[in-house]
Amino acid sequence: MKLNTAPTRLSVAAAALMLALSGCAGATETPAETTGSATAADTLTMTDAWVKANEDGMTGAFGLLENSGTEDITVVSAETTAASMIELHETVANDAGDMVMQENPDGFVVPADGSIELAPGGSHIMLMGLTGPLTAGDEATFTLTLDDGSSLEFSAPVKDYTGANETYEGDPEMDTDTDN
Repeated sequence: MKLNTAPTRLSVAAAALMLALSGCAGATETPAETTGSATAADTLTMTDAWVKANEDGMTGAFGLLENSGTEDITVVSAETTAASMIELHETVANDAGDMVMQENPDGFVVPADGSIELAPGGSHIMLMGLTGPLTAGDEATFTLTLDDGSSLEFSAPVKDYTGANETYEGDPEMDTDTDN
């Protein structure tokens, strides 16, 4: 008895399918496809955020910025609809030894696997030209822009607070007690 050794259409189709499937088995995804592009915002959090209540003028936003990543992160700017102007501030001693607030043009560096506290009398987010009263119980939303271009959004409750009476040293029009 003679066997037909010529391939049938079915066996050719099965072989082609097996080749196609085995080609897929060897394919690998690039890291960007499997993990996405990691950003600084993926490892930065803001906790215990709050804003000092004020009717008009200036006020500050505070909290704890924590970086769980392996690289330092720099906060380069901030935005909120609660003020017409916002700056990242530090508090330093001037030549006379008085504690004054000034813009920190380098931003806030949050160390790898570390944190920085934004607090009255220290580094903080300065809101200038409030767009309306910020009353205890209100909430303000912020967007921080980071050095890699990513951003972190957070909301902060408004609280009554008295203390850390620094003055602003910068634009002479803004030299006023802020009770920040």
